Amino acid sequence: MGTLLRISPQKTRMETTVSLSQFKGKKVVLYFYPKDGSPGCTAEACNLRDNYGLLKQHGFEVIGVSPDDEKSHKKFEKKFDLPFKLLADPKHSILEKYGVWDQKQMFGNKYMGVLRTTFVIDEKGVIRKIFLRPKNKAHAEEIIKAWNGK
Repeated sequence: MGTLLRISPQKTRMETTVSLSQFKGKKVVLYFYPKDGSPGCTAEACNLRDNYGLLKQHGFEVIGVSPDDEKSHKKFEKKFDLPFKLLADPKHSILEKYGVWDQKQMFGNKYMGVLRTTFVIDEKGVIRKIFLRPKNKAHAEEIIKAWNGK
């Protein structure tokens, strides 16, 4: 923790570019998830969507990042009416910088994938909290609780 936020310019589902300078002076919830439309990722995204107004009241911007492409993000965003930015990272450049692209294991099989992780970043771009295993259905609540308890 205490690391400065660094996001190289990336295209969002709307073909616009997102960079760090856009979030100067704002708190950011930067969440990494494995796959658009999977049950856990959908539960997490919908919890953030359902509590987006509350997160905004607390001054947070929300950004989701996965290895899915922009087409997948657009479909996911439309289907679940997501009000926040989703960044496509199919080459894993952001995922690797944040250390969330790593070896996983399921049923004895090892593979590379996204470790579901959330970084809560303050107005100066400093990481203040890392959730290594976010509660998918109560994630917004745990973010606000952790921020208020800082």
